[in-house]
Amino acid sequence: MSSRIEQLIDEIEEYIDNCKYKAFSTDVIMVNKAEIDDLLRELRMKTPEEIKRYQKVISNKEAILNDAKQKAQNLLKNAEVQTNELVSEHEIMQQAYSQANEIVTLATKQAQEILDNAMIEANGMKTAAMQYTDNILANLENILKQSIEISTRDYNTLVGNLREIDNVVTANRAELVPTEEANEQQSAEGDGTNNINVI
Repeated sequence: MSSRIEQLIDEIEEYIDNCKYKAFSTDVIMVNKAEIDDLLRELRMKTPEEIKRYQKVISNKEAILNDAKQKAQNLLKNAEVQTNELVSEHEIMQQAYSQANEIVTLATKQAQEILDNAMIEANGMKTAAMQYTDNILANLENILKQSIEISTRDYNTLVGNLREIDNVVTANRAELVPTEEANEQQSAEGDGTNNINVI
């Protein structure tokens, strides 16, 4: 925490920084005499008080140092007592650490066993799932092959039937075509006989 003197010095510096410069000058400022006098007067009044306080601190230096030494000795004694207590507690802590390490080792071993068993079980489930999927795909493959065979057989039967029908149609047409040709030939022969008779 700063003293009042330091605060007053800061206020004077701030006041000077906020003053306006004299016309046509960059280093001469205009100050309010009453304000600066008030700040300086308070600074003069506070200075002796601060000096007296510092002198009192200096005069009491021996008492302060003795008190500090006594407090330091008390702290050392307390530290020694606590150290002795900690030494005895240290053995207890070592035993506790040893037991804790055993528990951690056992827990780690059990966790690893659980993990290993889980991996074995997961691999078994994976193998079973793959086998099940393969069986399903094999059944589907058989169904598709049978469907293809049946469809091919039915298709071949249909093609055979269509060919038979086509043969029947072709034969029927063939029977019709000679009749027409015979009629044409008869007409042609009749015309030829007339020609012969005319000659």
